[in-house]
Amino acid sequence: MKTTWRTASLVATAASVLALTTACGQDNATTPSSAAQNVGATAPAGGVGAAGTGTGTGAGNGYGADGQQSSASPSPAEPAGKLSVASNPDLGKVLTDGAGLTLYRFDTDTANPPKSNCDGDCATTWPPVPADDAEAGAGIDKALLGEVTRSDGTKQLTIAGWPAYRYAKDVNAGDVNGQGVGGKWFALAPDGKKATLSDLPGLSVRKDAKLGDIVVDKNGMTVYRFIKDKAWPKSVSNCTGACLEKWPAVAEVDAGDTKGVEKKGLMGFTRSDNGQKQMTVDCWPIYTFSGDKAPGDTNGQGVGGTWYAVSPAGKLVGAPSK
Repeated sequence: MKTTWRTASLVATAASVLALTTACGQDNATTPSSAAQNVGATAPAGGVGAAGTGTGTGAGNGYGADGQQSSASPSPAEPAGKLSVASNPDLGKVLTDGAGLTLYRFDTDTANPPKSNCDGDCATTWPPVPADDAEAGAGIDKALLGEVTRSDGTKQLTIAGWPAYRYAKDVNAGDVNGQGVGGKWFALAPDGKKATLSDLPGLSVRKDAKLGDIVVDKNGMTVYRFIKDKAWPKSVSNCTGACLEKWPAVAEVDAGDTKGVEKKGLMGFTRSDNGQKQMTVDCWPIYTFSGDKAPGDTNGQGVGGTWYAVSPAGKLVGAPSK
């Protein structure tokens, strides 16, 4: 991946940070992007925005079938065909079957030894991929392809030991609607690991199907704002103690280590409660949510009527107008 956003000159970055800092009325000290990480408090959990109260993609039963178990019988399994490697803008390299449909793995399964724990209704929503005719395409190590005998006696394809599935809601080639469902289902990378973009900048922008363009951190996790915070005349976080346990502050990110986020007010400030550096967008403090378990989750959206995803300009996304 080309990372041209990382190659801005130090002089230009320093100048822009100084200008942005002055606009928010803060000091202009910066922290290298390599030191950026979420800063969590050690206060006991509780208080603002309990996990699981948002509106994310995870279904209650973990199957991703709109929270309801299906009583229908599984459809005849489609052959795997020649496996391929597809590029996804949010997940990087993703394994697909011969028809271009994304393959997934289930955290409840095991790879050593291989074992599937998805049967019955689960297997209706997540059809197991047959092992019979699976063939390794370009970029796939054929030695990683294997099989496991399911409880019904059929042979299921495994990738590095992990049983492989399709998702019933993926209709078109390239769909990744199953990513992160229930916090247990993830697209397969060609090596059998969970597909992920490990080289995201400190802050970037992703297009969410419901919310549109929103800011994400270096791990692809959704970034949020707290409406009780302040941006002017200086940045102030009003999320402390137990609140910070559930909404970890995003640590300061070098302005040159961002992509797609507006530079105005893009800076760090020093928190008054613990002295940690926290990042801001348009001078507003930003956070992640402990209830988001995978990239693409937006479980924090609208929690308590006070937490909302952040647009590239630093605006609240989806907040009701006053």
